[in-house]
Amino acid sequence: MVGREFGHHLGLPGALSGLPSSPLAPGYAGLVAAQRAAGLRHAGEALAPGGGLRVLDGLYVPSGPRARRRVDAALLDGLARAGNAVAGFLAGLHRRDPQAPRRVVLYQLIGLLQDRPEPERVRAATASGVHAEEAAALAAAARLRPVLDRRQRDAAESVADAWERHRLHTVRALLGRIPAGDPAVDALAARAADRLAAAGTAVRAGRRAEDAGDPDTASQEYLRALRTAADDRQALRGLVRVHRPEPGRPAPLRTEPDFAAVELAWPADGADEGWRLLRLYRDERGIPRVREVDATAGAARDGTAALGSAVRYAAFPLRGGRVAGPPLVSHRVLVAPEVAAPVLTDGPGRVDCVWRRPAGAAGVTVEHTGPDGAAGRVSTGSGGFTASGLVTGTHTFRIVCRYDGPGGRPVTSPGVCVTRTVHRWPEPVLTLTARAEGGALRFAWTGARDAEVRLVEWSGETPAPGRELRTAELPPRLAWPERAGALCPPPGVLARVASVAVLGERAITGPALDVEVLHPVTGLTAHRLPDGEARLTLDWPDDADLLRVTWEPLEIPATPPAGASSGPGTPPHPRPALATCDATAPGRLTPGPGTATTLGTRSPASATEPHTAPTVEPAPAPAAGVPVRERIVTAHSYRRTGLRLPVGPGAVRIRVATAPRVAEAVVVVPDAAEAVLPPDAAVGYRLVRPARRFFGRGRTLLRVTLSAPGVFPEAPEFVCVARSGTLRPRDAADGTTVLRIPGTELVRHGTVERELPAAPCPAPYTLRGFLLGEHADAVRLEEPSPATLVVR
Repeated sequence: MVGREFGHHLGLPGALSGLPSSPLAPGYAGLVAAQRAAGLRHAGEALAPGGGLRVLDGLYVPSGPRARRRVDAALLDGLARAGNAVAGFLAGLHRRDPQAPRRVVLYQLIGLLQDRPEPERVRAATASGVHAEEAAALAAAARLRPVLDRRQRDAAESVADAWERHRLHTVRALLGRIPAGDPAVDALAARAADRLAAAGTAVRAGRRAEDAGDPDTASQEYLRALRTAADDRQALRGLVRVHRPEPGRPAPLRTEPDFAAVELAWPADGADEGWRLLRLYRDERGIPRVREVDATAGAARDGTAALGSAVRYAAFPLRGGRVAGPPLVSHRVLVAPEVAAPVLTDGPGRVDCVWRRPAGAAGVTVEHTGPDGAAGRVSTGSGGFTASGLVTGTHTFRIVCRYDGPGGRPVTSPGVCVTRTVHRWPEPVLTLTARAEGGALRFAWTGARDAEVRLVEWSGETPAPGRELRTAELPPRLAWPERAGALCPPPGVLARVASVAVLGERAITGPALDVEVLHPVTGLTAHRLPDGEARLTLDWPDDADLLRVTWEPLEIPATPPAGASSGPGTPPHPRPALATCDATAPGRLTPGPGTATTLGTRSPASATEPHTAPTVEPAPAPAAGVPVRERIVTAHSYRRTGLRLPVGPGAVRIRVATAPRVAEAVVVVPDAAEAVLPPDAAVGYRLVRPARRFFGRGRTLLRVTLSAPGVFPEAPEFVCVARSGTLRPRDAADGTTVLRIPGTELVRHGTVERELPAAPCPAPYTLRGFLLGEHADAVRLEEPSPATLVVR
């Protein structure tokens, strides 16, 4: 009885015969993966999650408190529709063989119990969900069935897949690992033996036809054998022999070894269900081997072929999982990849080559042939070579890779030939210099014989001297205007000028130098302040970080006459003084219309006097033995606090120029902005009234004093004006001129006293002095209190 194959007579040895030693389930690996994903120990847990599973007299699950239900197609399909993946696999097995689900569950349960010690097996069976009435019988079955090791278990679980794919030789090998005693396994072994016998008969018939020179009959017999046993290697080799291409003729299966694999291509039509691609080769002992290669429709890539081995490929069309026709066979191909992407560049008498070396190559050799046909070896590195000392012309290089073939036999690749022409290259620039000439730069260099020298500015990092380039890679020439062979860079330029030697399409970089063109300083004015200081104002140049300010005392180029005296060095209450640079005559102070030179408060009368032509005075000379003082001013400091200098009371020349930003640059310096401050000179006057006498008063005197530090060369004319009443004259024309004292007399004597006229105008009247002439702006007028200038 089928339902009692394992028997109700649980204690008898015969009742436990025929235990499954293999699940015999195609796709068994997928079933196990679904179990693990669901967290199940065996497939029966998917059918009876709450336990109560019966397996000895058939596969049953609980149905109600006391009833049970046989596991059939309806139950399995219902569970599969509910999302039970394991039940879905079992349903597919049930459609092929109704006994298959029971075999699978029994096989898994016995395997689980055999992993436990014998005393624990009954309890383990119950814990695994087996009904309590069958736990002891199942433990007895686990004791009687041989325990499978890993190798036997793998064979038992994969033999069904090999049978499905008609790999009868594989089936026979797997069945030989499985212990005897399973009737189903024994029946499968018998069927496999019958089919292998039929395949062997077809192979022998094909061999006889092949020996008789009948390739068509041989092909048909080999195909018959291969359809019976898909892994019959004798039939495979027979088909390859019959259909291999003739030497020298194109093969239908094209092969091309590349850097890391063998590329294959063939016509994609002629197969209903794809292709089976095989590689035929010999191992290290020379034994023929066959290996299947993954393939798509008409293309494949084999990256597992042993380097240095000779292989042949055959593509078989498939239909219904079996070979449907004769194969497409390739020529024998040597798996010895060439170097990948060799790139050659030429230099002066030199050729450089870089490549990607195959990972398994034992070495690379290069043979060189020059324009004259002379050949020789070139030393190589892991990633390329350099051949130097070459003459101009075309050079050929053959690059060959060496491999250790099967058995350690050395194998060389066919080799790849590359050519490169060595051209003439320019001689490089050896030195580069530049000299500033006014606002221009004159460059000079050495080297670069018979070559064009270009001066360029690189947009990024300047390449080191000696770098070999193509002319098309160079930046444009400097676009600076030229004057008499010198370049005139615009103000504010800070550039790294590089030299390049050019000959035709090739160039070599040369040395470079930094060039900086300073911005001119404009708008410089100097104001005298109390205590011998001067305040400078200017227009700060664009992009300038620092300014260099220098000042030096000057000696006035004049000798005072004997008896001349100089007043006190610095007036007690000096007024701010202003001086600017005359751009037409640097170093010369030339007052005139529009000049900003004001060294005192000019009298109103001087503003109304007609303008006289300015005179160009000799430039004051620097004071002997007095060092030039210097100060570096930052833009931040100037904008925050301004600029003051301790110039003292004497004449001083002030120069301001932009400071270079690069220490070792060739600097084009414009003329420094310059201002000359004359000495802090002043003219003072006051009335000297006579003491009262017995016979009347004496005459009133006007004392005029010129005070200046050191020697003052020229002074303005002093004019005293009187006006009736107590209001002061507004200017030199607002009243009656009382007296005039020439500036030369003030310079000669220092202090001059003059008597006032007896009655220049009706008394009371008020006096006031004014400075006139071209030097009036250079001298400060010190006026006494207006009350002391009233004469009654």
